[in-house]
Amino acid sequence: MLFKQLFDQETGTYTYLIADEKTKEAVLIDSVREQAERDAKLIKELGLTLSYFLETHIHADHVTAVAELKKEFPEAQSVVSAHGGAPCADILVKEGDTIHFGSLTIQVLETPGHTNSCVSYLMDDRVFTGDTLLIRGCGRTDFQQGSPQKLYASVTQKLFKLPESTLVFPAHNYVGFTISSIQEERALNPRLANKTEAEFVTIMDNLNLPKPKRIDEAVPANLNCGLLQESSIKQG
Repeated sequence: MLFKQLFDQETGTYTYLIADEKTKEAVLIDSVREQAERDAKLIKELGLTLSYFLETHIHADHVTAVAELKKEFPEAQSVVSAHGGAPCADILVKEGDTIHFGSLTIQVLETPGHTNSCVSYLMDDRVFTGDTLLIRGCGRTDFQQGSPQKLYASVTQKLFKLPESTLVFPAHNYVGFTISSIQEERALNPRLANKTEAEFVTIMDNLNLPKPKRIDEAVPANLNCGLLQESSIKQG
């Protein structure tokens, strides 16, 4: 398996490129519009055939690169959750669905709470958790139909039930962490480790975070598979 963890400095976003080394079929998880040229160049340099664009959720802090990258890889299909995802996507997934590329398989886990559209992607020894479970944190629950109760259930009843050795690859990190594990987060995550649901809800209801800077641009664009509105293009 070929595995690349890529990073967008401005938004703290991780993009993941995964490929079967024999067939060269690949998927790209959580792309960023500003990094479309970088990602296209890397995919071509490695001689890969991009099969799928996977989104862990409808992002509020950046615009997906799907619309831009489809110009270079028109055969690749976009994948989002069937619950609150983008109707423009080629494939709408739900719990238990699988995505196959080469000899590799990714299983879809519905993990709502940060947004209704949140899914995690389980693949062998690793899980791509989007904003549902971050390294020593989790996604906020104060917009996009967020629910601390749903998020607590998604993490404790689904992600924390995975084998402890499962590697955790989140959608974001802002302090330099690149990888964690289910064992680490169960023991060390300050919002979730040994917390009751009531304690977690209290924590999440009192974060008092500022509004994401790009939410008014990013959410409409991501609901349209990365196509920016005319007003956004002119302003940008």
